[in-house]
Amino acid sequence: MDKIKNIGVLTSGGDAPGMNAAIRAVVRAAIYYELQVTGILRGYEGLINGDFISMDRKSVANIIQRGGTILKTARSDDFRTKQGRQKAYEQLKANQIDALIVIGGDGTFTGANLFVQEFNFPVIGLPGTIDNDLAGTDFTIGYDTAINTVINAVDKIRDTAESHDRLFIVEVMGRDSGLIALRSGIGAGAEAILIPEAKTGIDGLVTRLEHGRKDKASKIVIVAEGDDAGGAFKVGEVLREKFPSYDIRVSVLGHIQRGGKPTCMDRVLASRFGVAAVEGLIQGKSGEMIGQVNREIRFTPFGQAIKHINAEEISPAWLKLVEILSL
Repeated sequence: MDKIKNIGVLTSGGDAPGMNAAIRAVVRAAIYYELQVTGILRGYEGLINGDFISMDRKSVANIIQRGGTILKTARSDDFRTKQGRQKAYEQLKANQIDALIVIGGDGTFTGANLFVQEFNFPVIGLPGTIDNDLAGTDFTIGYDTAINTVINAVDKIRDTAESHDRLFIVEVMGRDSGLIALRSGIGAGAEAILIPEAKTGIDGLVTRLEHGRKDKASKIVIVAEGDDAGGAFKVGEVLREKFPSYDIRVSVLGHIQRGGKPTCMDRVLASRFGVAAVEGLIQGKSGEMIGQVNREIRFTPFGQAIKHINAEEISPAWLKLVEILSL
């Protein structure tokens, strides 16, 4: 591999708190190792269009505490095609960019994996997704902030639920993964949690409510948007029919889970990943995602990282914990 002199960095897919901290770490690590850094705006779409900016220390000053991404992000249909990826490669070569760091999730790494295979171009990935659904890391950038955002919201909802003796069904993000719902539900003291991996279904929820305490002033049910029950509003319809005496309300938290200042954990994690990505490229690594497993930095091939956490990997002990604590 030729000596790397200029590293490109982009953010892709859904934004996640901590992406700016990761960008900052990449830029400062590259400068530390006397390398140039080129920021690529709007993810793969900007890569194809040559939307590049030169970055230095000043470019990343005062951003570690900011949510979102200063490089912007976008989804790119063109990058899904061989022609689009060819244009991206030509832009990199024309701008003398020798390696690429991509910050994103499953879709980002799927595209990066194809790009590495087709052009043998050095690429390292940083896991930036609130879903925490990538193999090869205990936590992804943005997950800790997202679950704390959910807990803060549910704590406020419970105040109203207790004041009015209501049952609140709270829908959180998680189209394919229920990890946000699982941890935030436990942390917020939810009576029940519906996630795609558990296959509990609406019948299991009804049974739990039928056998649960009737004297509780409030009840909170956390539903991942991708659960088989059909989402919070569908769950609300069924429960209103089954429990006509309950005052049932639905709250969809939506995109507030993506925004906000990253927690200390996400800032530190992103900073550590950003430095490790630069050092990995210098060492000749490519086609791999940076992760943290048991507090140690690990590199996982893109092809393995993009295999979603599945039902078997969510320990039954977690689901039993929910059942025990909901009494």
